[in-house]
Parts: sequence; C-alpha cells; structure tokens
Amino acid sequence: MGNCCFTPSGASSSEKKVKGKKKKQNPFFGDSYAVTNGSGDVDKLWVLKEPTGRDILAHYDLGRELGRGEFGITYLCTDVNSGDKFACKSISKKKLRTAVDIDDVRREVEIMKHLPAHPNIVTLKASYEDDTAVHIVMELCEGGELFDRIVARGHYTERAAAAVMRTIVEVVQVGVLIVSYFFWLVCCKYSLLLCYRFSV
Repeated sequence: MGNCCFTPSGASSSEKKVKGKKKKQNPFFGDSYAVTNGSGDVDKLWVLKEPTGRDILAHYDLGRELGRGEFGITYLCTDVNSGDKFACKSISKKKLRTAVDIDDVRREVEIMKHLPAHPNIVTLKASYEDDTAVHIVMELCEGGELFDRIVARGHYTERAAAAVMRTIVEVVQVGVLIVSYFFWLVCCKYSLLLCYRFSV
C-alpha cells in the first residue's frame, strides 16, 4: 500500500542505510535549513516564491482528511470569514528531500496560478507556507474519481462515452494552450535577452 517506510527507533545506523547508500539530506532539516545572511541573522529557506501568506489557520479551518498522496495530505478546509468549503493540500517540508521535489511543488503552484477558469479544471484559491509545510488551497471537487464512476456504472452508451471523452479532450486542449503560452513566454524572454545582449 504505497511507499510507506518505517525504521524502528532501536535500529542501528548501519541498518538505516539502504543498500549501502546514505539517506539523502533534507534541505529543510538541520543546519542546511537555516541560512546566514552575513549580518548574523538567520533566514529560513522557503519553497514558494510568492505565497498568499504564512499562517493558513488565520484564514481557514482545516477539517477531515480527504485523501493522501506521496508528499501530502488533502484536507477539507473552511474559509473562516465566508464559510465556503475548499480542499487544502498540505505538503510536509520533511518529505521534500531534493531540489527536484522543491521545484515540483513550486511549479505546481505556478501552473495553477496561470490556469484559466474552466468548469473541469480545479482552480487555485490561495497558497500558504509555514515552517513545516506548504498548503495549497483549491476548489473542492466532490464528484469523485472518473475511474471509480466508470467501474461503478459498468458500461456506457456510445452517447454517454462521447460526452465523457468530449470533456476530457476540452481539458487537454486547454492544457495544450497553456503549454503553448508558457513556451511562447520563454521564447519571448530569451529573444529579448538576445536582442539586448547583442544590441539587435
């Protein structure tokens, strides 16, 4: 069931090594988590470049667990002011062991910020980061998994299958447009840099 690992607290350090390799250092643990800025002050490393805030509990109440993934847990959360319900994906910083893991979380939030409003694409409401986790607050989808719905239904008529496929193709089409847009932005950025550098 998943990638759950457990090392007994009484295990020796030689038993904690996996196939002769040392465990990867967590960038959010120990001395590597704190960075001195020359003046003697200590700055913490943050995953998100521009989070909505640092204290999610000031804006949302986290409720029951909705699901689990490799890096995080999704909770039902309620806006303190309006009472609206959302989903909050909380990603523990302890699970972000490599620079790739950190970049993946950053990229996920950045992509979600740029997604257009679409009835079949989850919208990002806010992103928070505290000392222990990154919290991504997004629209609550209560329809369940498409796969589970297909299995429960057993079979689809041609018309019903066409409606499902149309929705999937529309979402993929929006995704292709977004990828094209980001590619265009990158090309424009490098074109401008080249023009500036070579005075074209």
